[in-house]
Amino acid sequence: MISTRTAAALAAGLLTATALAGCSSDDSGGDGSYTVGVANFTLSGPYFNGMDKAIEARAKKKGVEVRSTDAGGDAAKLAANVDDLLAKGVDAVIVSGGPLESAPAVLNAIKAAGKPAVLVDRKFQTGDYTSWIGPDNEAIGKQNGDFLLERLPDGGKVAIIKGGPADNSIGLARTGGVKQALDGAPGIELVEAPDYGDWTTDGGLKVMEGLLAAHSGIDAVFCENDAMCLGAQRAVADAGREKDIVLAGVDGQTEAVKAILDGTNYLVTGLNDADEIGSLGLDRTLAVLDGEETEKDTVVPSPMVTEDNAKKYYDPDGNF
Repeated sequence: MISTRTAAALAAGLLTATALAGCSSDDSGGDGSYTVGVANFTLSGPYFNGMDKAIEARAKKKGVEVRSTDAGGDAAKLAANVDDLLAKGVDAVIVSGGPLESAPAVLNAIKAAGKPAVLVDRKFQTGDYTSWIGPDNEAIGKQNGDFLLERLPDGGKVAIIKGGPADNSIGLARTGGVKQALDGAPGIELVEAPDYGDWTTDGGLKVMEGLLAAHSGIDAVFCENDAMCLGAQRAVADAGREKDIVLAGVDGQTEAVKAILDGTNYLVTGLNDADEIGSLGLDRTLAVLDGEETEKDTVVPSPMVTEDNAKKYYDPDGNF
């Protein structure tokens, strides 16, 4: 189902007609005649798991059968899973590529089978696909950077925690956006953690502990996703620095939105709603199968979530 916060975004006009072009309405498409395969590179993180659940929930509402697979972080297994889905006769494949920059074997196999390939969240750098739905990661990073700049009018030391690996274009875009806002700003010093947080809460905790040990006077922390930022927040609290250090994340994970709503030192996140993108990805797939004219690429808006509006986006019953 589309979550409460997704409905709020729709009501607020944050999803433009362009962003929704080619996505079917609640009452159209999905007559039960389609079977859609979902090829997940990984379901180990809350974001990807939430997106997979959103696709399944949306498909159930539409009367569409979904066959979901998990490659466990193995690119070869992802390709094998797609081959298996195609052999079982799925009508289309939704691909959630996780950190992969490309998956030529996957896209080539889908193309050779004459089936649509719809990418969600991750847009591959190479290869032929039918359609993509996801966020503008650089814009999310920049809006977080702008927020921190306003928060630190007298300057300050801003730490950056990256997910990795070094060529991850999503992480590069998010941190690049933050740097656009903060690089060269009077009194702002940027400190990038030397190690990666691996997009996990435990990873964020460990990297933040290292930053606190190596750098005094940190005023703010930007993390490339909320999971790492939640770990960083724990490390800051363990060090007794929660009154001195504020945090900014990305994705709109439920626990992060709750921390913002509760008025903690977690001040902002950029909504990259796994429920929304998963649901719209399924809708786009059905629109393609129904022969509708659809966009090649659709950027889903990512509103900034702060204490002022967190109540609107907090959905404890959502998939993410």
